Amino acid sequence: MNEFELIQHFFTRSACAQGGENIPLGIGDDCALLQIPTGHYCAVSTDSLVSGVHFPKDSPPFLLGQRVLAVAVSDLAAMGAKPLGFTLAITLEQIDTPWLQAFSEGLSAMAQHCAIALIGGDTTRGPLAMTVTVMGAVPTHHSLLRSGAQVGDLLCVSGPLGAAAAALPFVLGQVAADTVPAEAQQQLLAAYWTPQPQLELGRWLLGKASAALDISDGLLADCGHIAKASKVALQIEQARVPIAAAVLRTGGDADALQCALSGGDDYQLAFTIAASYLEALQQRFTAVQVIGRVSAGQGVQLLDSAGQSIKCAHLGYQHFQ
Repeated sequence: MNEFELIQHFFTRSACAQGGENIPLGIGDDCALLQIPTGHYCAVSTDSLVSGVHFPKDSPPFLLGQRVLAVAVSDLAAMGAKPLGFTLAITLEQIDTPWLQAFSEGLSAMAQHCAIALIGGDTTRGPLAMTVTVMGAVPTHHSLLRSGAQVGDLLCVSGPLGAAAAALPFVLGQVAADTVPAEAQQQLLAAYWTPQPQLELGRWLLGKASAALDISDGLLADCGHIAKASKVALQIEQARVPIAAAVLRTGGDADALQCALSGGDDYQLAFTIAASYLEALQQRFTAVQVIGRVSAGQGVQLLDSAGQSIKCAHLGYQHFQ
């Protein structure tokens, strides 16, 4: 099977590659064609996942297909964009038919869940790696940015944190499966392999939230990006940070808190918003939690129950540190 036969067999025929109302031309030509709705910008983001860095080499291909797309679509959610299409560039050590079949099925399942279509990409030979570029539509002048947080705004997160980070030792085979209850382990692994892009919340926040991003590197590290871009300080009340229930069942409270604060890979949204929106927000999205507020100053301040600053040695994941 050559490169073109591989693309045709595993990707062109998949359910996620059948186009949509905003895709006049998908896979098959030198370029795909997207129709951007009138009054919208095209939001574009690229994510790369490399074997041995972002996932173990022996990862289940179906779950890997889900994850590689979900983490990219999460960036669209963070901007309040409606998904349109995505491209996949995949590097393979060899053609493994069962692996490719399972991977394409996982990719297609997540694509259908997120209502986004595969419109092109590339395949080549080399160490296993994938690069996904996602495109979405966001109303002109209403996209969610990192730079709009205002003093007095509330700081919120879309849901509980820490589960994906707590799952990593199980994903890497560093911890025996029988060390935690099976139900808790299943919930942790689901958070890691099948993150849920917060698309509906992102679109609801358009015109309401002053700043937003998705939590990929860790709550403290990512909130630092909002603080820097907005030229403000974000005060996080440690006691109000929601920790996923399954995380609390894997070890001590301190380890669970560390996973929630700096573990990363949650793909929940962190955002700032005026208090006047809070009641309507929490009625619609019951998992949203207020964890702090925006103040004058700079950087991220983690506060204890007495309002005193807590020093945290590890803020989040960095590739080159």
